[in-house]
Amino acid sequence: HLLDCKGSVKVSPSGALLNFTTGTCTDATVHSCELCGKGFRLQRMLNRHIKCHSQVKRHLCTFCGKGFNDTFDLKRHVRTHTGIRPYKCEVCNKAFTQRCSLESHLKKIHGVQQQYAYKQRRDKLYVCEDCGYTGPTQEDLYLHVSNVHPGSAFLKKTSKKLAAVLQNKLTLPHIRVATDK
Repeated sequence: HLLDCKGSVKVSPSGALLNFTTGTCTDATVHSCELCGKGFRLQRMLNRHIKCHSQVKRHLCTFCGKGFNDTFDLKRHVRTHTGIRPYKCEVCNKAFTQRCSLESHLKKIHGVQQQYAYKQRRDKLYVCEDCGYTGPTQEDLYLHVSNVHPGSAFLKKTSKKLAAVLQNKLTLPHIRVATDK
């Protein structure tokens, strides 16, 4: 049994090992959902999946009212309303709402296979959900939002501790240490 980038169990018809963009997993332990039978290698992925069977949807879309059990799923859905597509193909400039959609596009359309070692993390992209701006760090995103969207919900949701740390970094003058020899 192998897992694809969404955590679903995949088996090759011949029983051969399959390579996915997130690497090959040969871990025999599979956690199965008792409600639908879907299998997951990681317990945390099963726990996340189980929420989809709940009738109580804690996170509501402010555009259409559709409910979600997970903030990640809500964020992905909201992008269908806002048109924000932060993951851009460097070959043809087509843009996607999710990284795995870009990686699938690269493989199917351009024949480009992403090479990631098993459990290797890809660089995180920090996305402004107000305008689609992307930055390499959380600090960069915070600076962008505070300058361009000062009334953004993102600033209200940012923890006070993180906001204080980032605000401190942004307001402290850069000190240069001169070394004379």
